Amino acid sequence: MHVAIVGTGLMGRVHAEAWSHTGARITAFVGKPGTGGDILAGTYGARVATELDAVLGEADVVDVCTPTHLHAEFTLRAAAAGKHVVCEKPLALTVPDGLRMIQACRTAGVRLLVAHVLRFFPEYRLARELVARGEIGVPAVLRLSRCTFRPRKADNWYVDPARSGGMILDLMVHDFDYARWVAGDVVRVFARAAQITGQADETDHALAILTHRSGAISHVEGSWAYPAPSFHTRLEIAGAAGLIEVSSPETAAVELRLHKEQDSNQEVALPGSPLQESPYATQLRVFYEALTRGTEPPVSAEDGLAAVQIARAAIDSARAGLPVELDSSGILP
Repeated sequence: MHVAIVGTGLMGRVHAEAWSHTGARITAFVGKPGTGGDILAGTYGARVATELDAVLGEADVVDVCTPTHLHAEFTLRAAAAGKHVVCEKPLALTVPDGLRMIQACRTAGVRLLVAHVLRFFPEYRLARELVARGEIGVPAVLRLSRCTFRPRKADNWYVDPARSGGMILDLMVHDFDYARWVAGDVVRVFARAAQITGQADETDHALAILTHRSGAISHVEGSWAYPAPSFHTRLEIAGAAGLIEVSSPETAAVELRLHKEQDSNQEVALPGSPLQESPYATQLRVFYEALTRGTEPPVSAEDGLAAVQIARAAIDSARAGLPVELDSSGILP
């Protein structure tokens, strides 16, 4: 399998290293001159180009690691050429763009794999497995938090909502996808947002309340308002039978607390290999197997689209000060 990576920034570098743990060969990097493509090409024995069309003939898979507003363009071009697509999260800047991407790949008979890497973090995967096994009963309340510092560079595309969608779409989409993975489809979103740092007229901190079709409630917090180099995440999943907790600053990665007469707090061992494989390597290994063996990865293109829908609803709700109703069951024909 030959892979062309579009984008030579941070995620292009991360994906390149992750692909090196599979049987795939990176044949080309596509990026603007002076953005590190030459170095990556030398590292991985590939060539560098400034246009996707120049390398499509030698690729089986196009891995899109560009700023979000370009995801649709490169996915549509890859699908038209009959190439499978791996696309960084979020799937697209808007729901209509995501729909066009999915439809184009369906029409072309190629696969579209969305890189929601949180599903491949061992502690988050284990927490979801504990829920699926019924360890805490039906999930009723989820609390997810992802708090870090605002990207600093003045020309950084992350801080331009026209290119990234802003903090709610770029950062909180991780936890929107995860909440839906655990508790099912979301039917209502209510969000509040604040501009704290004073560096731009855009959201730095937000809280979204998701109502799931099952009746579960998810509280999702996201922030770019913390001082550098802070990065903290937290997860709680509560059910009638107990509570699962995951906190990034803590030594015990996953704690399971059950409602029993005796002390039932326990630390649950994480799955994984002795080599401590990175979640990005796990993700692309699973994607590689999906493409070579026809297996199904734990995240679909439709899942990626649903996460975008939730994020856009949170943005709309925060602006209007009103809840937004969703019909995620009917988002695709």
